[in-house]
Formats: sequence, C-alpha cells, structure tokens
Amino acid sequence: MSRPPFLTLPASARAYRLRTARGEFAVHDARPASAARGTVLLVPGFTGSKEDFIALLEPLAAAGFRAVAVDGRGQHESPGPRKEAAYAQAELAQDLLAQVTALSAATEDPVHVLGHSLGGLIARTAALRDPGAFASLTIMSSGPAAISAPQRARIKLLIDALTVMDMESVWQAMRELDPPEAADESTPPGVAEFLHQRWLGTVPEQLIVTGRQLSDEPDRVDELAAQRLRVHVLSGEADYAWPVPLMDEMAGRLAARRTVIEGSGHSPNAERPHPTADALISFWRDIGLNTKTSA
Repeated sequence: MSRPPFLTLPASARAYRLRTARGEFAVHDARPASAARGTVLLVPGFTGSKEDFIALLEPLAAAGFRAVAVDGRGQHESPGPRKEAAYAQAELAQDLLAQVTALSAATEDPVHVLGHSLGGLIARTAALRDPGAFASLTIMSSGPAAISAPQRARIKLLIDALTVMDMESVWQAMRELDPPEAADESTPPGVAEFLHQRWLGTVPEQLIVTGRQLSDEPDRVDELAAQRLRVHVLSGEADYAWPVPLMDEMAGRLAARRTVIEGSGHSPNAERPHPTADALISFWRDIGLNTKTSA
C-alpha cells in the first residue's frame, strides 16, 4: 500500500471531479504558471489513490507539465457500483481512455500516461486499444505479467477475506499482520487516518476483481512493443510485487528507457519523489525535443 509523504496540495493544484464520457472521476490537477509543455495522467495502483502522486505534482508543474492524478472507478473518492463486472480490466481501460480524451479536449494533443503497479497493467491495456491517444507510456513498478508468487498468495488471502468480512474488519485484520516497521507511528501525521479512510472508501468488488487481475495477468509485452510507443520503465531498487530483473528484461523487450530510483522500493513516487520527478521530466522533455526535430 503506497503511503503519501504528506496530504496538502501544492498551490498549483486543485481537487475536483473530472467529467468524462464514462462518468466523473476525482482528480488532483496541477498546472504550470505558463503554457504547458504537455499533460500527464497519473494512474494509481492496487489499494491506491491519486494522493500517492501528491509529492510529484509541484515539481512536474514547475517543469511545465500539467499533472493530473486520478482515482479510478471504485477507488477512494471516485464512486463505483457493487458489481464485479464493472471492474473488468477492459472497463477500467475504457475509463482511462475517457479520462485522456477529457484532458486532451482543449489541445487535441495526446497525453503522457503513467501507470503505477496495477495502473501500469490498466494503462497497457488502454494503450493497446488506442495507442494514438498516448504521447508516451511510463510503466512504474509494474511488470510484464502476473505478480510474484508470494504476493499472489497474499492477495488470495485478501480476496477470501473480502468475500466474507466487511471493509473495517478486513482493515483491522491487516493491521494485525503488519510488521512493526509498518506501524502507524512511523507514518506522518494525518496520513495514517487517511489510509484508513481511503480503504473504507474503496469498493470491495474493485479490490476483488483487480486483485485477480494482478494474479492472472498474461504477458502482453510483445503486443505493446508492436505499437512502437515511446515507453519508460521506472522502478525502485527492490520490488515485492515484480522482481526488478523482470522489469529490466521487459524494458529491453520494449526498447524502452529504463530508470531505477536509488533508495526506493515499490512506490518511488512516494518514497523518492524528487529523483522520480526528475527522471520523468527528462523523459517527457526528450520526447518533446525529438518531436520538434522530426517535424
């Protein structure tokens, strides 16, 4: 579970509901002081939310990029139905494409998309459906196929619990299983209560269905490579969900830029936001320079 380092939005950002053809989605939208170099959509992972990217908003906006972090359907402040079919990966990918369409409406330019963990798998599916909507794709802490065996076992336990227990009971059970270093005392003020409320605000069917997706995801790297998108594979030095060597190999198969953020794990966006932002900005700026050169 990603833990944002703080919760206060920068002055450049505001919270609102983004209207799309597939409904409204809660977003944090940070805009640069002058004309934007491009628009970036930040897609959270399993059990996550838009707040996981809060520390990236100010540096991205200062570099000239409009940065929009979103709660997906059934995540935190974006509503969703109590029906499992609503969270099929194809449905979530269509939501993402609707968000991209809404964000690009004013400029008609494609959008840079970053997907973290589960968000990377959803973004990949969306890119395969409509690659022209993407200026680029950053796959952050997300692998070529299903998560590691230990994590599959952990998610099976979670899914089993969600089918028979309410969200508060599952939360309390998870707290009892947390290692000492993950205790709330180590979390910045206010963030512990936010994590609790975010969990309670997430639709259980969303967690059940997306948990299965993480456990069953096929390898679609070759399909993505065939689209010839500009791709960036970014991760920490270690990752509990996908072994880092798997992400190295995936980047090679995609002919993608590869960045490893030192001193971070599964959530470099929250753990080392400034070097993560620097790597993202460099990638997106290079795309802009290459586009101008080839025009």
